[in-house]
Amino acid sequence: MRDAGLPITLIVIGSAWLLWYFRLFPDIDWIIAVGLVLGGIAILYLDGMTKNSIVAGPILIATGIAWALHDRWHVTWFVLLPTLLVLLGVLMLIARRANIPERRVRQT
Repeated sequence: MRDAGLPITLIVIGSAWLLWYFRLFPDIDWIIAVGLVLGGIAILYLDGMTKNSIVAGPILIATGIAWALHDRWHVTWFVLLPTLLVLLGVLMLIARRANIPERRVRQT
């Protein structure tokens, strides 16, 4: 599978957003949080360690955790969003390392 990170991220976030908007998850925000975490894990599993997945997977996982923190313990987004931005920047710097492959290496 070639760079599944972005498509999986868009599908997970878009699906969660639509289901939440249509109230199919009434007051069950933890399902959205779990979906985001599972989406991040799926990216890491399907793509392996690539420059794309090393950013997309953990940021989805962190977003799911942030969603749960906001819902369960009322941690404000004014704290969570800057934290997510810092994490995103750190992950982007890590992805620049030369020993992380651009694409998943196919095994023959």
